[in-house]
Amino acid sequence: MPKMKTKKAAAKRFKFTATGKVKHGVAGKRHRLISHNAKYIRQNRGTTDVAKADVARVKKYLPYGL
Repeated sequence: MPKMKTKKAAAKRFKFTATGKVKHGVAGKRHRLISHNAKYIRQNRGTTDVAKADVARVKKYLPYGL
């Protein structure tokens, strides 16, 4: 059987934690930050977990993990 291919776009956007959860960077932090207030920028710092509804899709895109 041929190997399954990893979706490279997903590999660049998602990482797995040691317990198997999927994390991602938050949106809206690249440009146009002057129009956002400090609370928005501060609360969107770091990474967050992927929603439960989307975890199965992300794991399908990354069959061998990272």
